[in-house]
Amino acid sequence: MQRVREAYARLRSCDLCPHDCRVNRLAGETGVCRAGWRPRIASANVHHGEEPPISGTRGSGTIFLSWCSLNCRFCQNFPISQQGNGTDLTTRQLADRMLGLQKRGVHNINFVTPTHFLPQILAALWLSIPSGFRLPIVWNSSGYEKVDVLRLLDGVVDIYLPDMKYVAEEPAVRFSSAPGYREVNRSAVAEMLRQVGHLVLDDEGIAVRGLIIRHLVLPEGAAGSGETLRWIAANLGSETHIALMNQFFPAHRAAETPGIHRKITDDEYDEAVEELEEAGLENGWVQN
Repeated sequence: MQRVREAYARLRSCDLCPHDCRVNRLAGETGVCRAGWRPRIASANVHHGEEPPISGTRGSGTIFLSWCSLNCRFCQNFPISQQGNGTDLTTRQLADRMLGLQKRGVHNINFVTPTHFLPQILAALWLSIPSGFRLPIVWNSSGYEKVDVLRLLDGVVDIYLPDMKYVAEEPAVRFSSAPGYREVNRSAVAEMLRQVGHLVLDDEGIAVRGLIIRHLVLPEGAAGSGETLRWIAANLGSETHIALMNQFFPAHRAAETPGIHRKITDDEYDEAVEELEEAGLENGWVQN
């Protein structure tokens, strides 16, 4: 309960993400993410489209949180992240959604874009445990997170599933309004690894603990894929699990944004796969 109190106290001058808006969300003020004090969710369903150790055979209990601390011009979930589509819940109702998904047999509870609702999620977890909640927690995030905030999750989150989006400052700001993304992200991912270690699977190949990093290949090398992959191998270890994604398309406002106005080409993705192999990364998934 102490962590819940500490997390909620931060909402009075909100500094949960690197934007450090310092608005009083408990009084109804909103900052960059536009989130209020009640958790808002877009959906809570069984999802089979995650990485194999996350979805497994029975699916991942995926809870999509509304709003986001980033403003990605290419977000494929922009009605949720940018327009805030969803339903406001109490923390008790959020706990009930988690328990309901557990009853449906999912392997884990997977919070998608959760950072701005971290206090409310901690409260919901605290409420759910006396009712028998026992599943691993997946923290599925943009990777734009503060180390001191992540430490509130130490011993709570079992599986971290962050993005590593950018190397250069210019695309991070222009495409996602995320100043300082590279250094913030690298520090955050290193902290995640410290907390949970490398991926551990059970006898059925289902994730029980660990880190999986997602990297989305962008047109014209905007993500700096090769440098990111080499950094992961050198600083986190060649055994780190990577999901190298090719599904970029010009969603939301990308079609009007030079540099990300088109799909990636096969050659661009193939080059990223080659860089993955050259970096010596041994584990993960590529897409056809």
